[in-house]
Amino acid sequence: MKQRTPSGLPGAEVIAGLLMFSGLAHGADPMLGALAPEFALIDQKGNTQRVADYRGKWVVLYFYPKDDTPGCTTEACQFRDDIYQLHALGAQVLGVSIDNQESHKAFAEKHGLPFPLLADTDGKVAKSYGALWSFGFVRFARRHTFIIDTQGKVVKVYRSVSPSSHSDDVIAALRELQAATGEDTRTATES
Repeated sequence: MKQRTPSGLPGAEVIAGLLMFSGLAHGADPMLGALAPEFALIDQKGNTQRVADYRGKWVVLYFYPKDDTPGCTTEACQFRDDIYQLHALGAQVLGVSIDNQESHKAFAEKHGLPFPLLADTDGKVAKSYGALWSFGFVRFARRHTFIIDTQGKVVKVYRSVSPSSHSDDVIAALRELQAATGEDTRTATES
């Protein structure tokens, strides 16, 4: 016998059906294929960074919970160690958390991070990407990553990330995406 909600409507079956219809049950993400939400955020050096500044390049926009914590340090250092491979693929890495500019500066200096860390102190950008987690007064950016193509569209979404292997996953995805589009990465890196 099927379980019914108090109103008499099927509970789990209806929800599962709606998810199947929308594609969300199979991993489709509403961000996929959409233009990346715009932002203007300050990085660890005090420079304003905008997603639009990187049109013509691939962007690896990764959100992370907190500067200088074990998982976040592992993930950032993996991107640091792979930065030449990422640049060879025409990609710019941008890290985002709700920590402030001073925290980002200390984190980047301590670990020699060669890419911008963006201060989303009010969490609006994380929220626009579906990466903000909040519970009462506690809030942080979830560990989510978005690969944005040269036209500014989100072409790959990671909602579950392993900090120690994520950079490798991103590099493999960039190669696949660029092979599928036939894009010549040398043009993107020379500009």
